Amino acid sequence: MSSKFIKKDSGGLSKKIILPKIIAFFSKNPAKQLNYKQIAAALEIFTREDRTLLLKLLEDLSFEGVLKQEQKGKFRLKDLPVSKVTGTIDFTKSGAAYVRSENFTEDIYIPAGQTKDALHGDEVSIVINASNKRKPEGVVYEVLNRINKDFVGIIEIGETFAFFAPSNKKIHTDFYIPKENLNGAKSGEKVIATFTDWPSKAKNPFGKIKKVLGVPGENDVEMHAILAEFGLPLDFPEDVLKAADKISSVISSDEIKLRKDFRKVTTFTIDPEDAKDFDDALSIQTLSNGNIEVGVHIADVSHYLKPNSLLDKEALSRATSVYLVDRVVPMLPEILSNNLCSLRPNEEKLCFSAVFELNEKAEVISEWFGKTIILSNKRFSYEEAQQIIESKTGEYAKEIGQLDGLAKKMRAVRMGQGAIEFGSIEVKFKLDEDAKPISVYQKIMKDSNRLIEDFMLLANRRTAEWVGKSKLKKPFVYRVHDEPDPEKLKVLKLFATRLGYKINFRVGASASGPINLLLKEVEGKPEEDIIKQMSIRSMAKAFY
Repeated sequence: MSSKFIKKDSGGLSKKIILPKIIAFFSKNPAKQLNYKQIAAALEIFTREDRTLLLKLLEDLSFEGVLKQEQKGKFRLKDLPVSKVTGTIDFTKSGAAYVRSENFTEDIYIPAGQTKDALHGDEVSIVINASNKRKPEGVVYEVLNRINKDFVGIIEIGETFAFFAPSNKKIHTDFYIPKENLNGAKSGEKVIATFTDWPSKAKNPFGKIKKVLGVPGENDVEMHAILAEFGLPLDFPEDVLKAADKISSVISSDEIKLRKDFRKVTTFTIDPEDAKDFDDALSIQTLSNGNIEVGVHIADVSHYLKPNSLLDKEALSRATSVYLVDRVVPMLPEILSNNLCSLRPNEEKLCFSAVFELNEKAEVISEWFGKTIILSNKRFSYEEAQQIIESKTGEYAKEIGQLDGLAKKMRAVRMGQGAIEFGSIEVKFKLDEDAKPISVYQKIMKDSNRLIEDFMLLANRRTAEWVGKSKLKKPFVYRVHDEPDPEKLKVLKLFATRLGYKINFRVGASASGPINLLLKEVEGKPEEDIIKQMSIRSMAKAFY
């Protein structure tokens, strides 16, 4: 179809918006013969400019052979296929599929047997059939891009060849594996297979075994299978590991001179019991004027990762660390993630820090942002810190008590300004020595968790304000939550009312107050979790 159809019109709707509506409408109504006014009414196109554009597009589609005019000014779908459309194919377990396309208003159904050599997730070109069916239907014309080439599954070996059965049920076909491509795999093992080819006359795609994971059911085998299935890396490339090993762990005196020195200020980390790396810490000291200085320290990873280096590119490709039940897939090699950039106790570490002077009301009197060097005195788990908060005794009880008091005051102000306290109950697994789950328990947010959260929120908010007011005009990422959708709030109100709760949303007023009152009212009751879920769903998604 001609690219002229997707140029932007001078006003009103764009051609890119109207064109898919036309195609979708005629695909659903292939036998109808209508003039442009009837089509405009069906598509809810009302302005004079948009109707003029619609008529032009109908004439163009008629010229291109997509539509035909049996009578002057009346259009209908040609008996031939409508057009080729590109999109991503999503298979069902039955072997049928749907294609999602930006140029079409709804998913296009592809019957089983009409998917050609496409595999789940591929970018494909399809031809939409002209039919009397209510929903658009098509056939795969061509695979444009193989999105996934590696698959996890079980290998079955026969006398002359082998077949690989993918674990993902959306991969609707087995792979033929020539014996020379087994890579040492044994029948019944879980493996990673790579797609190599799908000859035009072959019933099955061809592949080769990339990696043998092991015996199905074993913990490490299944964990590696999960990583591979979701495209998560099992290991770091050798050249990346060598680059990490070359990084010096010595902090030079020249580097220290460039930084604010917090090594003599009481500093500690508070993290989950099973944390392997500690990337943030809090420092605290009482100033001569009676105010309290709190430092929020984040490991200075940028000191070790130079722009466009091997390590930088690898970290960019991974984007984040991924946490599984029994392990972490780190963004950085272990020498960085668990050593140089982990704020372990009794070790000098380089940080970026936000340092605040707070009065007794937890108001910020002054602030400082910059590079620091710290020396953590202690590593606390959330449970240990909570015990100190509750008993008011233990190592650094005074400092933890001061931080807890300031955090609660900041939280009260934040709530008064419209924040919503959803709270959360996280499900955790207790594992035995073989990493097999033996019990499930709830991890409940307590004061020690909230303490860290409140100071991280303070640092994030004040840093964003500082950057926004800076004359440097540097690029920065902001996370913004819009006001909730009024329709979703109506649903929440109706749901809560049926459970016997009163909630009133006033026009023009923030929804946070009524929602907080509702959440407080349901606390500890059987319906608490479902009310929280409904409340969260009523919120607007964050955008950046």
